[in-house]
Amino acid sequence: MIDFKLFLDPVIIAILVLFAGVVIYYITKVKYINASLLYLTGILSNFKKGNIAYRFKELDDLFSNNPFISSYWIEFKNTLVFNEGIQLKGAGIDNSSIQCTVDSGYFFNEETLVNSKLNYKFISAVPTILTGLGPLFTFLHISLAFSKVNFATQEATIASVSSLLASMKVAAMISVVAVGTSILFIITEKFLYKNLCKTPLEAFQLEMNKLFDSITSEKFLVELLKESKLQNSSLNQTFQTLPMLMKTAFDKSLKESLVPYLDNLIFSVNKLQENLKQNKSKDILDDLFGSDDEE
Repeated sequence: MIDFKLFLDPVIIAILVLFAGVVIYYITKVKYINASLLYLTGILSNFKKGNIAYRFKELDDLFSNNPFISSYWIEFKNTLVFNEGIQLKGAGIDNSSIQCTVDSGYFFNEETLVNSKLNYKFISAVPTILTGLGPLFTFLHISLAFSKVNFATQEATIASVSSLLASMKVAAMISVVAVGTSILFIITEKFLYKNLCKTPLEAFQLEMNKLFDSITSEKFLVELLKESKLQNSSLNQTFQTLPMLMKTAFDKSLKESLVPYLDNLIFSVNKLQENLKQNKSKDILDDLFGSDDEE
């Protein structure tokens, strides 16, 4: 049977306190990471790819003011390319979108959103530390026990052997406790990491990929070249049709402005000729140029 009095040894108590402290620290951290990832995923789920270009300012404010992700979001935002298309209501057509030239997983991954918040290097070293404490204090106990052995008399020898066996029990229990807490911590750490960190991180990455299409630099340049060719073609067509448009506009201007004026002028000349035929030329000339008497 296990002698529970052995757990009262200061070394064993110290190992158990260290184990409990690290577990509490780890649970606190993973709960914070889990809550933050769930909150951010909930924000992303309220946005759709079709309206992200129009609501990007709202998303930018939320993420930029969140200390959990703000630094990585600012770096990610610098890789975005805005494609401002036109939304046709009723037709179900929306060309607006935001593309990222660097995959979002480069900024939002286990290293940035989980391990950096978790002090993962220390957490990874905890099992090694606990395991290392076992042999350290085991051999320390054994060495101290052997230093107290006294074979001077029969009674001293019996007492020394009894003390040595008791120290060996404690030394063995130290190793058992150290290795046991190390194994227990590994199991706890893997279970909590998978359920409280990795799973919500994958959900967050999925929502992020739904909103932002990834486009490589090469593809971006190809798209830019296509757009440049389309604009050149449009300009060429405009230059080709410009003379015809100018001719049409000139003809329209003649018909609407000059032709009516000329018609009125011809009408006035004809009227003048009719008046001359009726011997009213003198009065008309007087009206037009004034009489000599007036001078």
